[in-house]
Amino acid sequence: MTDPLMLARIQFASNITFHILFPTISIALGWVLLFFKLRHGKTGDAKWAEAYQFWVKIFALTFALGVVSGITMSFQFGTNWPGFMQTVGNIAGPLLAYEVLTAFFLEATFLGIMLFGAQRVSNRVHTLATFLVAAGTTLSAFWIIALNSWMHTPVGFEMIDGKAHAVDWLAIIFNPSMPYRLTHMLLASGLTVAFLVAGISAYRWLRGDRAASVIAALRTGVAIAALLIPVQIFVGDMHGLNTLEHQPAKIAAMEGIWETERGAPLLLFAVPDAKERANHLEIGIPRLASLILKHDVDGELKGIDAFGDKHPPVTPLFFGFRVMVGTGVLMLLFSWMGAWQLKRNGEPAPWLARALVVMTFSGWLATVAGWYVTEIGRQPYLVQGVLTTAQATSTVPAPMIATTLAMYLSLYAVLTLAYVTVLFFLARKAGYGKHEALAPSMHTQLANA
Repeated sequence: MTDPLMLARIQFASNITFHILFPTISIALGWVLLFFKLRHGKTGDAKWAEAYQFWVKIFALTFALGVVSGITMSFQFGTNWPGFMQTVGNIAGPLLAYEVLTAFFLEATFLGIMLFGAQRVSNRVHTLATFLVAAGTTLSAFWIIALNSWMHTPVGFEMIDGKAHAVDWLAIIFNPSMPYRLTHMLLASGLTVAFLVAGISAYRWLRGDRAASVIAALRTGVAIAALLIPVQIFVGDMHGLNTLEHQPAKIAAMEGIWETERGAPLLLFAVPDAKERANHLEIGIPRLASLILKHDVDGELKGIDAFGDKHPPVTPLFFGFRVMVGTGVLMLLFSWMGAWQLKRNGEPAPWLARALVVMTFSGWLATVAGWYVTEIGRQPYLVQGVLTTAQATSTVPAPMIATTLAMYLSLYAVLTLAYVTVLFFLARKAGYGKHEALAPSMHTQLANA
């Protein structure tokens, strides 16, 4: 592949894919840590302190990788996409600056107290530091989603000499898609962390670590997932209706609708064919897409034919959307079964624990699939209706982009593997430490016998 534009898009996609993995965890994990901290303060039960001590290590590792990968992304605005800042820098620049000044500095300032200050400051100050770090991660998400949402539904600006100038900052920040996308992303983070906590805790349980802190974390993860997944389904539906209003071409691609029609079916599976502008091997439920999106079984949904050449590619959106929804269905199934069994038995059955281990990183899969649907669905625009992707790209030669792309992909593969490996190493080490601590007392009991 020698097209510089496509190579630049793939390179940015690889960067955002790697980067989004870590904020998706750190945003919600900060609040889970605060929950552990508050539960310990209220009950005095040591299991909550132990859970905090284990998961704060994972938070620190996750935060570090999120910062490093975020820096790499910022460089690409200048190297591969200079037209972006030249055209909309008056809006994007301040929003990115607000994220650094109000959110990142807040996280970075109190992270040290959160990680190393438990024995150096009062419990109240340490709890406050944990709260401020959690609030900082969420505030960071607020600014980033505000900018990204504006790129999908741009309002509150005017074009002067080919450059966007802010007219109404409140309209820019709280643009039409922002509330839906922010809520959807925060819930996605919560679900990602819920299954991460449940999965790692189930792994420790299967290895024989039956400490109260492990069970407490496991129950917390399953409970969060069981509570959030139905809310996410509801919010996702509202987000879809908002997208239909502002980006109908994206919905047409997601649903595989080539021709405008009434009573459109909901396709469970199909193989889109861009050349023939048709689907093969369709399996669908008649009229359901119209019912969901128009609340009318005979509602009209625009097809790809209605948008000329200004529409996104159908295949990646069609399959990406189904990966996201399919993963969400599995989340609903396992979280509700897990919540029922834990309430009934107090501990997971071995089969459930194994299933939760398999689902440990399911949040990553759903989030990345959803992010691809969102971002690819904006094509051919970088800023909807304002700036196309082709207009924003640089003149960097294809071989240079291909070389750096190969380096990025290799590095990201190694770092992702290392991250996952370290998480399970920490889980094994925590369990091993428990067993080692028990060993002397067992020897003492045998000697006394």
